[in-house]
Amino acid sequence: MFKLSEIREKEIININNGERIGYADDFELNLEEGYIDGIVVGGMGKMLGLFGKNTEMIIPWNDIVRIGTDIILVDYKGELLE
Repeated sequence: MFKLSEIREKEIININNGERIGYADDFELNLEEGYIDGIVVGGMGKMLGLFGKNTEMIIPWNDIVRIGTDIILVDYKGELLE
């Protein structure tokens, strides 16, 4: 089991191209079915969560390959944030 605070400390890496995606900001939950839909990654350029672009992407939970001690490996084929 893990906590959101622990997940937020792990960098997300795409195994398709080795690109650093960022860090998890939140989870997207399906409360009706009782499971996690994905990890929400905030857009770059925000300072203290207040200033900058308000873009985010959601990495589906099924795209997560492994959650390690330092990183989260994902097999993400969607469009990345710029």
